Amino acid sequence: MTIDWLTITPAKPDGRSRDAAVARQATLTKPPGALGRLETLAIDLAALQGTESPAVDRVQVTLFAGDHGVVAEGVSAFPQAVTAEMVKNFARGGAAICVAARELGAVLEVIDLGTATDTGPLHGVQRYGLGPGTANFTREPAMSEHQLARALAAGRHAAERARLQATQLFVGGEMGIGNTTAATALACALLDESPARLAGPGTGLDTHGVAHKAEVIERALDLHRPHLGTPVEMLRRLGGFEIAALTGSYIACAHVGLPVLVDGFISSVAALAAARLCPGARDWFLFAHASAEPGHRLVLDALEARPLLDLGMRLGEGSGAAVCVPLLRMACALHNDMATFTQAGVSEGRD
Repeated sequence: MTIDWLTITPAKPDGRSRDAAVARQATLTKPPGALGRLETLAIDLAALQGTESPAVDRVQVTLFAGDHGVVAEGVSAFPQAVTAEMVKNFARGGAAICVAARELGAVLEVIDLGTATDTGPLHGVQRYGLGPGTANFTREPAMSEHQLARALAAGRHAAERARLQATQLFVGGEMGIGNTTAATALACALLDESPARLAGPGTGLDTHGVAHKAEVIERALDLHRPHLGTPVEMLRRLGGFEIAALTGSYIACAHVGLPVLVDGFISSVAALAAARLCPGARDWFLFAHASAEPGHRLVLDALEARPLLDLGMRLGEGSGAAVCVPLLRMACALHNDMATFTQAGVSEGRD
């Protein structure tokens, strides 16, 4: 299976729609810039959707799940069995992202890429069977080339399905015990940063646990450093099935012209990998929130990203992005439905 598609030149946001949205904002019954980032959000969405009147009515949330071999190094406060247990919870509709998707009227799909505990067939869950989680990357690459290609393709197919369903906004979520360790290791490689600076508590590690996580990541970086010359190898050696799938979905969204709302730390690391693999993909990303993970700020800075919210969230699943969707909807409603000065018979301000 080839990964040549990753470097296809992405679509470009529509400059004419952006200009039209900017012009409309200037006619609305408010002082220029009075709605702050709500104005720029509407303008950005107009350019990304190719319309003067953007909307976020049709949202798809695709949640990718996978286990991580590095959990054997004691880097998580939760046992590995929780990944499969949460996949079952997603199937039952009991997780936070399930509640959020129902509240938003969003489509939610769950993709099990490979868990250490076999869940068996579950209603509404797609199974890829890439393996019982990744390998322990302190000893060997996390994924084979074939596993990486299939994980990336899983993300690509999710984005293409969303586009075919006339989705207006794509949200990627993730679940996998140990995945903050994998994301931190990948971020260290992409940013050339130290694990001590980026490692955080994940699902609830104490200070000793965070220090141990940083030490484990340092060992992995030492092992793989001679081979970390490209983002693809960084992703293969240090990433996870769900991180690779997120990366593939973001790149494919850029290819097909579908705006992405990026969730928290792990999703942002995938977005950084996508931006490095596919120049121009970054244009299609909006960033939902600043998570409580210490490495998230550095990743956002590298992406020149300004997250919309900072609520101290660190759940994953796409939950932080889901919380931001009503904000985007409000930005669109204000842009589309406010009266212009002419319509309202209100005098305009002087330049």
